Amino acid sequence: MNITVIGGGSWATALIKILSEKNVKIKWWLRDEVAINHIKKHHHNPSYLSGVELHPSKIKPYKSLKESLKNSEWVLLAIPAAFIEEALAPADPAWFVDKKFISGVKGMIPSTNLLVTDWFSEKYNIPRENMGAIAGPCHAEEVALEKQSYLTIASEGEKTAKDFAELMACRFVKTSYITDLNGVEYSAVMKNIVALACGITHGMGAGDNFQAVMVSNAMLEIERLVNKIAPSERTINSSAYLGDLLVTAYSQFSRNRTFGNMLGRGYSVKTAQMEMKMIAEGYYATKCIHELNKTLKVEMPILNFTYGILYKNAPLKKSFETLKGKLI
Repeated sequence: MNITVIGGGSWATALIKILSEKNVKIKWWLRDEVAINHIKKHHHNPSYLSGVELHPSKIKPYKSLKESLKNSEWVLLAIPAAFIEEALAPADPAWFVDKKFISGVKGMIPSTNLLVTDWFSEKYNIPRENMGAIAGPCHAEEVALEKQSYLTIASEGEKTAKDFAELMACRFVKTSYITDLNGVEYSAVMKNIVALACGITHGMGAGDNFQAVMVSNAMLEIERLVNKIAPSERTINSSAYLGDLLVTAYSQFSRNRTFGNMLGRGYSVKTAQMEMKMIAEGYYATKCIHELNKTLKVEMPILNFTYGILYKNAPLKKSFETLKGKLI
């Protein structure tokens, strides 16, 4: 079986490590030609998770996106949402005919405020039942260390979800599948926003008690949003929703929490972005969800707090006081 992985970062590298446990051929598309040559010669990603050995018998890096997609049955996308349009600008819908597409991206397309699968389906004419998304909780750094991890694959097509879940299951990753595609995606977008808020308040000096209240309120906020925008029967306290939120809100590996923590300690947004090597998806997601909520009108105090800090230069202390009054 051939599978194309699009993206050269830490999460793409982690997903490739998982897939290489199976009997598959992985065609890896990266834009960085230096990284491609390094991988071919030294069998590891020079910039991300460099300790992960990449098996040359199973993994072949490509510079040409079109060539990497030929004869592949699956396409797995792992590029930060803000850069997807630019990266895939040369792609033609014909390249994706008869392929199944899985998003490993937990973000939204900033120019359209669309989920990644919705944008991909519209742009490349991929049937909804052939699309899916990966939910955690699962950090790339722990995959690299082969720590026990859990993934949930969501797709409106149950067979798509089940088949890809089987592909991703290995000795250190347990998988399950559900059909709540948009619910999982919106929840994943929101958990990055919440992690930013947790980081901001922690950077300001808030303790564990407040963090626990923040996360419990965040779960209610996420539930209100997904029930409004993607109504469905779902178990919101399962690992695909609550578990993914918890690991992103609390973990040392969470880039969104790290980014927020810098802001809470007094960094400007621009300075924090410059110091972060990796992209914090929550930055772009905050604006996307805020724009959508102008129509939805869901009660979202944590979103509003985060949006004010990121995009309105709102005073930290005053914003924190307002947020404290909104939480229960």
